[in-house]
Amino acid sequence: MPAACDSVLEDIEDIVSAEDLKPHDRQFVRKNVFPKVRKRSSQNIQADNDPPSDSVIPGVQKIWIRTWGCSHNNSDGEYMAGQLASYGYKITDNSAEADLWLLNSCTVKNPAEDHFRNSIKKAQEGKKKVVLAGCVPQAQPRQDYMKGLSIIGVQQIDRVVEVVEETIKGHSVRLLGQKKNNGKRLGGARLDLPKIRKNPLIEIISINTGCLNACTYCKTKHARGDLASYPIEELVDRAKQSFQEGVCEIWLTSEDTGAYGKDIGTDLPTLLWKLVEVIPEGAMMRLGMTNPPYILEHLEEMAKILNHPRVYAFLHIPVQSASDSVLMDMKREYCVADFKQVVDFLKEKVPGITIATDIICGFPGETDEDFQETVKLVEQYRFPSLFINQFYPRPGTPAAKMHQVPAAVKKQRTKDLSQLFHSYSPYDHKVGERQRVLVTEESFDSNYYVAHNPFYEQVLVPKDPLLMGKMVEVSIYEAGKHFMKGQLVSDARLYTASITKPLAKGEVSGLTEEFRHAAQNGTNWKANPSAETSLETPLSSWLTLQLPWQQEGDGLKILSVSLALLAVLVMFYYGVMKTER
Repeated sequence: MPAACDSVLEDIEDIVSAEDLKPHDRQFVRKNVFPKVRKRSSQNIQADNDPPSDSVIPGVQKIWIRTWGCSHNNSDGEYMAGQLASYGYKITDNSAEADLWLLNSCTVKNPAEDHFRNSIKKAQEGKKKVVLAGCVPQAQPRQDYMKGLSIIGVQQIDRVVEVVEETIKGHSVRLLGQKKNNGKRLGGARLDLPKIRKNPLIEIISINTGCLNACTYCKTKHARGDLASYPIEELVDRAKQSFQEGVCEIWLTSEDTGAYGKDIGTDLPTLLWKLVEVIPEGAMMRLGMTNPPYILEHLEEMAKILNHPRVYAFLHIPVQSASDSVLMDMKREYCVADFKQVVDFLKEKVPGITIATDIICGFPGETDEDFQETVKLVEQYRFPSLFINQFYPRPGTPAAKMHQVPAAVKKQRTKDLSQLFHSYSPYDHKVGERQRVLVTEESFDSNYYVAHNPFYEQVLVPKDPLLMGKMVEVSIYEAGKHFMKGQLVSDARLYTASITKPLAKGEVSGLTEEFRHAAQNGTNWKANPSAETSLETPLSSWLTLQLPWQQEGDGLKILSVSLALLAVLVMFYYGVMKTER
């Protein structure tokens, strides 16, 4: 089959594990941890084939990055790749030749974590250095299979260079803290960090992290936490920068885009109208997943925005179940009537809109009657994009402790719903239409280019290099379950959305003059003992490399802390010398 389905978000939400230290406990532990010199036997030294850390030159190694999960996670992976490449590391697609594997995980489903765990094992078998990232280690960093491995937290991705550098030297570093400003939690690392876009034509912008819900099945909240939104001006600046680098499509992503701004006194429509102002002609914006309760508050404004010619008439609204009793057990904070109200309103006000949704089959306590309600909902709306998920109990979630539906029943319900989904063809009636499409990528089989029409429906077009990154008109001549095929019309005009030529694949985005100057003249170093490191962190890693996007505070403070640390090191040295005498 020629094309592949879209890789659409699998975002859900996230909580903090009861076994994790509380902030004040963590502070107490930090104050009472002192560096300890470990003596190694000559036998152990001979058995260790790694060179001593002092002889390792960071910034020249090859790094392989593997990301699982949602578009938010993919954006984090792009940012980490950009920073590492900016510092001199080579990002490679060949895992075998890499010196270090950076594994960026997803905690939504058991299979994703299984792949993550297996990759760790494979890396260790291949004698690779390993750094763990993403939601799995953030939520449960004390799992046995992560022992002794470095971890970069989801809000600490701007410090990935430090963690990789220390790991290459043979140290284990864990940075799991939260970004805060005057005690208030921030959305995460800065948006203007260097990044390497997986697709130079598409910019993924995380507008907020975390959510306001506490769904009983969700593990993501353990990692991403409560809602924290980025300011509108920072998001608009990021969009402007992206278009100046040749991007022609932006995706807004988060664990729940509909909740954006509730923590900072604004809302999603206000942000979207500001973003629409900076989208150039021929470029498009795609909205991310939103839960029903929050979009209900803004239906009128959202309909106007989704009708805008530079915004895809597409929305991902997870329903999860059409049974109110199941939704109550999930703690979804809406009923099926709320979902229907949203869908019906948008279908009326935004003609042709694509509504994508998610369904969980076999949630604990789901009866045959509950499941049949879900089947009826799919029959009624015939969603063109439907993500069907068999329920997996995630450790540490309330749903994992509930009475489980038998595995065979869950499997059968998943199969039945999948058969229903594949029984109808959503695009057959569009054969013969002329559609305006934006071409952004290559199909998985490499035989076509992939474009999307105004409803974010996938259209395969001829593989002509002149079309990439362009908006063009096509005639639909064939339709499949997940795609249509289009041929250029004879009078087709090519619209170039990009303000400038797109970056080359693998090229680093967002390199400011500040960073270019620092890269040419050497980087600055300052003491940073305030970072939230684990007990496995060596004292040497307290003297952390500060890249331009990490520097803050004045020089006097830097000098004071540096002198204090120097005094500690001198006292420690004389103490050792005195002991040896």
